[in-house]
Amino acid sequence: MAVMQLAYAHAARVAATAAAKMHEETPHETATNGTSNRCGTRLRHDPAPRPFWARHYVRYATGILCIVLLIEQLDLIIQMPKLDNLVGFAHPQFAKVEKVFRKNFHDGWEREGAAIAVYHKGELVVDLQGGYADASALRKWTPQTRTVVFSATKAVGALCIALLVDRGHLRYSDLVSQYWPEFAQNGKENITVDWIMSHRAGLAALDEPISREDAFNPERIGEIIARQKPNWIPGTKSGYHALTYGWLVDQLIRRADPKKRGIGQFFREEIAQPHGIDFHIGLPPEEEHTVSRISLPSNLHVMKEIIYDPRILIMLAILYLRPPNSIAWKVRENPQWFKLQSDMNTFNDPELHRMEQAAALGITKARDLGKIFALFQQGKIVSKELVSLFKEPQISNGLDEVILAPMAKGHGFLYEKHPYKRGHWLVGHPGYGGSSVMMEMENEIVIAYVSNGLKTGMGELTRTYRLLRNAVLSSL
Repeated sequence: MAVMQLAYAHAARVAATAAAKMHEETPHETATNGTSNRCGTRLRHDPAPRPFWARHYVRYATGILCIVLLIEQLDLIIQMPKLDNLVGFAHPQFAKVEKVFRKNFHDGWEREGAAIAVYHKGELVVDLQGGYADASALRKWTPQTRTVVFSATKAVGALCIALLVDRGHLRYSDLVSQYWPEFAQNGKENITVDWIMSHRAGLAALDEPISREDAFNPERIGEIIARQKPNWIPGTKSGYHALTYGWLVDQLIRRADPKKRGIGQFFREEIAQPHGIDFHIGLPPEEEHTVSRISLPSNLHVMKEIIYDPRILIMLAILYLRPPNSIAWKVRENPQWFKLQSDMNTFNDPELHRMEQAAALGITKARDLGKIFALFQQGKIVSKELVSLFKEPQISNGLDEVILAPMAKGHGFLYEKHPYKRGHWLVGHPGYGGSSVMMEMENEIVIAYVSNGLKTGMGELTRTYRLLRNAVLSSL
């Protein structure tokens, strides 16, 4: 691994030096109509010089090709360290999953720790953990290790709303103002529960700054959301509510639940405790020692991911090269204390782990994340009739207003196209950095993957998850 990193570093320095030199090589000759050079040759009028990238495209393409070849050769020559602390089992039918899990570590794609659990018709058939809960401290990942699963938490939020619907306390077609009268202002009067769950409410970004104190105060959050003007006309577009989804779902539950509980307490008392599930939306402080440390990918790891899957570069460009007045920019900048970047990673803060935030702060193990939805599939949490409602997305065409990419969604879940069955879907929710829970309804399969070594993409763009998912589905 050290040799590989040195090779990447050397390639990066060479590329940076070449780029700097090329930047200095700006054209020295300019011309306009009616002018000539020293030889008397009439020069072409060029009012708009080609951009720097266009002028040096061939050089950059050649450089990238050389780096790709270098990586391919190193992968063949260098023997990566083997996974030395694999724990768990895989049913013989799913032996391929264990091989892929090991290979993800062996090839350097898993640089920290990870776990995968697979349920088939309610039975746990794969339960594997390996790597490190904290590589910097050599703390190994064990069967007791929990981790933050980011937006995979949204699937649990969707399940809580579904439970209220199943019990008759809520309907997807209801106006939100029926339960929350203060919400009906500034153009939000016609927003339904369904629009919130399918990201059509137009509340992806909040204008009013959210402090940490606000985030721990549900009444304050409710007031801020009630005052917010929609980012677009509600119901006309769908745009991913990356963080506000959690607060909106919590506010709905507090008003529709007869006991007026927040989402953390509601989930714990109605789902987790009755079914023996270790999943927390608001982790007790005394359990903090079990949580893995979140690690961000280095620039070299990001570069490697981009080389193997150029779609990641497109994703990064769409998300981070947007103007300051864009919705995506506003989502990233508010709240300021909710950050995942090289110089600030607040997701390792124990204080945040105690927060009841159903969009990003669920803390669990792979086997428990999977168990929730294995029970869900079997009709043991909500009725099978309601489960059938979620088999296909409500929105499957067009670009997401925030992400500017296709995003199939509905009733709080996100959907992936089945890799082997045309026209079929996987339903669940991916999380930032790779953690994901997905269901294949026809064969009653649940795949739950978690990792503390974050990857650049999510869902289909996460190589480790994608390979494991395909190994599971090809084993049926």
